[in-house]
Amino acid sequence: MDNRDIILGIDSGTSVVKAVAFDLEGQQLGCASVRNTYQRGEDGSALQSMDKTWHDCVDAIRHLADDIENLASRVVALAVTAQGDGTWLVGKENRPVGDAWIWLDARAADTVRQLEQSPLSRERFSATGTGLNTCQQGAQLAYMQAHHRELLESAEAVMHCKDWLYLNLTGVRATDPSEASFTFGNFRHRGYEDVVIEALGLQERRYLLPEIVEGTQVTHPLTPEAAEATGLLAGTPVCLGYVDMVMTGLGAGVHTGGDASFNKNTACSIIGSTGVHMRSVHSSDVFLNQAQTGYVITLPIPHQVTQMQTNMAATLNLDWLLNMTLSLIEEFGGKADHATLVKHLDKWLENTHPDELMYHPYISLAGERGPFVNADARASFIGLRYSHGYADLLRAVIEGIGMAARDCYRAMSAQTPLELRLSGGAVRSAKVRQILSACIGAPVRVSIRDEAGAAGAAMMAAVAIGAYPDMESCIATWVTPLLSAVETPSPALVNHYNRLFETYRQTRSLLPPVWAELQSLKGVDNE
Repeated sequence: MDNRDIILGIDSGTSVVKAVAFDLEGQQLGCASVRNTYQRGEDGSALQSMDKTWHDCVDAIRHLADDIENLASRVVALAVTAQGDGTWLVGKENRPVGDAWIWLDARAADTVRQLEQSPLSRERFSATGTGLNTCQQGAQLAYMQAHHRELLESAEAVMHCKDWLYLNLTGVRATDPSEASFTFGNFRHRGYEDVVIEALGLQERRYLLPEIVEGTQVTHPLTPEAAEATGLLAGTPVCLGYVDMVMTGLGAGVHTGGDASFNKNTACSIIGSTGVHMRSVHSSDVFLNQAQTGYVITLPIPHQVTQMQTNMAATLNLDWLLNMTLSLIEEFGGKADHATLVKHLDKWLENTHPDELMYHPYISLAGERGPFVNADARASFIGLRYSHGYADLLRAVIEGIGMAARDCYRAMSAQTPLELRLSGGAVRSAKVRQILSACIGAPVRVSIRDEAGAAGAAMMAAVAIGAYPDMESCIATWVTPLLSAVETPSPALVNHYNRLFETYRQTRSLLPPVWAELQSLKGVDNE
């Protein structure tokens, strides 16, 4: 490998594109990021410029080169992951067909309801292991087929965000087994499935689906054009990673422990803007719930998948409350910022105790997708009393995030995880970890990996170039040593949340008619 000692991981999220450098033992050497943007519309649309996303990726790599000496000559491989779901259409000469429809786009809600009535709905779910929702490319393409055929007529391929970046880096139209199988295929054989495509009504558009590439086995060289843009060396191997959720889980420790039985009972929650809750299981051990919700996403390990449920909003709920606090402070001439309030979390929480106050954390404009799918879902406090103060509301919001996580794990298995890995900015707070651990009822370990998503993609590249014989040996070096000591929840707090959880589930099952009625009132003239 000459003097090349860096694997470069790209993680293109909804709002930030990151370029992260790792040595071959998984130590993070540097990180550069560029803010990304998207636009929302009154019709529920959420669009992102494809060209800008590529240019932001280029800028992130260039910024990283400013911080790491001789970056280009030291990079042995480049790997890319990105936000999941959404629809990135490519036409002639690999040019974008309009802006990308990202995972936040809610226009396909009615299409999802119609597709769920299809006689092939259960067969689609049995093959993909994944519930249909407005985020997904399949639902969005079905909506386009009905309402925007001109977009599909102009397209030659349909991609996801990471696929678009890979195309710009290598000139190859491809997707990975994870997004291919949970959207249009079968997680058991990791390929496309005819019945799934038929269930979505997209048989005539099958030509848009790109080839599926396994990034731990196949790489493509960086093109001269991409090399000139990024400043890297032409011919550098490029690895197409899996979707960001599973890459983050891989980097944070969803698959650790050394034996299948332990992994089956070990879970990983990524507490970010959204909440991603997953467990690693053999493909033959997947539990498919009757509600047809959740995701089954393949891992870059033979026969191993992540069974997953995702909340549309996790820390977005906390951000809502803190941002409202900031607005009030500023309105009365005070000064503060979001980071300062976050640092104050533990102090606020010290003065609270578990109460009968309950919060359902469905604050996202797109409703909820896990463990149930309802585009009308709303957040709410239940049990407010005059004696409750700001810190009580704060605690209830965090408890609500924990309850939603537990709700997700319940939909995947009747068994509580034996141990939970936690990742995400919010879990830096010891008090937050204690609450989440007790809500779910499992001991926790925190991954101290700063950029788990980019690390997961880089791990795939490390296996692809032969730095490790397989992913298990890479995990032993890159992941396991970065897990903290076990933190065990208070038994009394666990008992309290066991009781609260049953009330949480009962009330959320009763709320959908209320949400529907509130949605029907939206935009009604008050005159």
